Amino acid sequence: MIKAIFLAAGQSKRLKSENKLTKLYKKTPLINHSLKALQKSKVNKVIIVLGHEHKKVKKIIKKNKKNIFIYNKNFRKGMASSIKVGLRKITRNDKGFIIVQSDMPFIKTVDINKIFNSIKLKKFLVYVLKFKNKIGNPIGFDISLIKKFKNIKGEFGAKFMVKRLKNKTKFIRTSTAKSFKDFDKASDFRA
Repeated sequence: MIKAIFLAAGQSKRLKSENKLTKLYKKTPLINHSLKALQKSKVNKVIIVLGHEHKKVKKIIKKNKKNIFIYNKNFRKGMASSIKVGLRKITRNDKGFIIVQSDMPFIKTVDINKIFNSIKLKKFLVYVLKFKNKIGNPIGFDISLIKKFKNIKGEFGAKFMVKRLKNKTKFIRTSTAKSFKDFDKASDFRA
């Protein structure tokens, strides 16, 4: 199996008094844009890591048999804590995992499938999307790297591992840098 760890625990600090994941973008809560791409992909299970306003966020998430929910009680400690909580649902029998951020509405199923197919081939340890000289999320990992995530802290996420393991990384071309766009400010929702 190849599972996705879907990071949906953040506090939306840059968006004053609103949770960006529940905010509507094109008449749909932001979280459901990237989640839909994941649910339509070849990924076997989607581990949804909830934290800030977890009950409110869970309520608006589109139901799907791939969904597995887990709560990160330490969500205030940053993205690394959510990655580690999500990894609890990854087993040694899995081939790998893909870390996906929930505030990126332009993620494409086709790109997730490219990462999925590359992990299955097991020729590299890290699988990252690239457009020209820019890399971005989601990022896939071979199961053997699970131990390397045990010591990450704060806002260290998947890109940190790409820098550390550059020579063991497969760069997968994507058709547009737009897929890497994450929503942080109110103006992003007007795009």
